[in-house]
Amino acid sequence: MNRLTAAAAGGPGLFSAVIGGFAAAGAARTAYAVLNQRPPGGARLWSRTNHRGEPVTLLEGPAVVAGAMTGALVAHPAIAVAGAGAAAFGAYDDLAGSGARRGFRGHISALLQGEVTTGTVKLAGIGATGVASSVMIGGTPADVVINAGLVAGGANLLNLFDLRPGRAIKVTVGSAALVTALGSKDGAAATAATAVPLGAALALLPEDLAERAMLGDSGANALGAMLGAAAGATLSRPARLALLAGIVGLTAASEKVSFTKVIERTPALRWLDMLGRRPAAPPLPVKIPVPATPED
Repeated sequence: MNRLTAAAAGGPGLFSAVIGGFAAAGAARTAYAVLNQRPPGGARLWSRTNHRGEPVTLLEGPAVVAGAMTGALVAHPAIAVAGAGAAAFGAYDDLAGSGARRGFRGHISALLQGEVTTGTVKLAGIGATGVASSVMIGGTPADVVINAGLVAGGANLLNLFDLRPGRAIKVTVGSAALVTALGSKDGAAATAATAVPLGAALALLPEDLAERAMLGDSGANALGAMLGAAAGATLSRPARLALLAGIVGLTAASEKVSFTKVIERTPALRWLDMLGRRPAAPPLPVKIPVPATPED
C-alpha cells in the first residue's frame, strides 16, 4: 500500500470523502465569485466565444482548481501536485495559445518544423508534472511510468471533451465512478481520492451548463490529471494498465474521429450530452427568393 492509499484508508472512509467533496465544492464556488469580481488581468483576458458564438468566461477553470487544491493539499499531496501543474500549463495555453495547431499531430508537426507551440510546452510540462506526482505516489519504476501516463494521458483526454457545455464535467463524473469501481480492493480510498476533484467540478456545473463559463485547458487538464493521479494511487497494476490502454486508445482515436460527431450520432450519448443544457439553436430560416413581377 503506497503512502496516499494508506492515508486515505486510515480515515473514516466514505464520510471523509463526503466532507472532502463538500469542502472542495464550497471553495470552488467562493473562488469563482471572487475571480469574477476581480478577474486577474481583467475580464477581457478570460473571455472567449463558445460554440454558439456567445461570450463565456474561462474563470471556471481556475475556480475549480482552487477548490480542488483546498481539499487535496493536506490529504492527497500527489493529487494536488498533478492538478496544480496541469492547471498552470493549461492556463498558459489558454491565455497565450493561438489555437492554430491542435492535437498531438499538430503540435509534433509544428515542432518538426522548428516551431515550439504553447501546446507543446503544455504537453511537456504536464508530462513532467505527471512524473513528479507519480514519484510522490511511490512504487516500482514500472509503477511510476504507468502512473505518469495516467496523469498526463488523463489530463489530455479530458480536455478533448471540453467542447460543449457540461460535457467535460459529465465525463469527470463517469471517470470518478469508474476509478471507484475499479478500486475493488480499497473502494473507500478510491472514493476519497476522487471526491475532491469531483466536488469542485460539480460545484461549477450549473455555470457550465448555462453557458456562462467553461473549464478551458486550465480546468479540464487539471481535473483529468487529478483523476489520473487518484487512479495511480488507489488501483491495482492490472486495473491501471487497463485504464491507461483505454486512455491511449481514445486519444489515438481522437486524431481520426470527432467525439462530438460520434456523440451526436449515438442516441443515448446525445441524450446524456444534452441533459441540463439549453436546447440547440434552431436553424436560421431559409429565404426563398421571390421572382420579380414583370412590369405591364
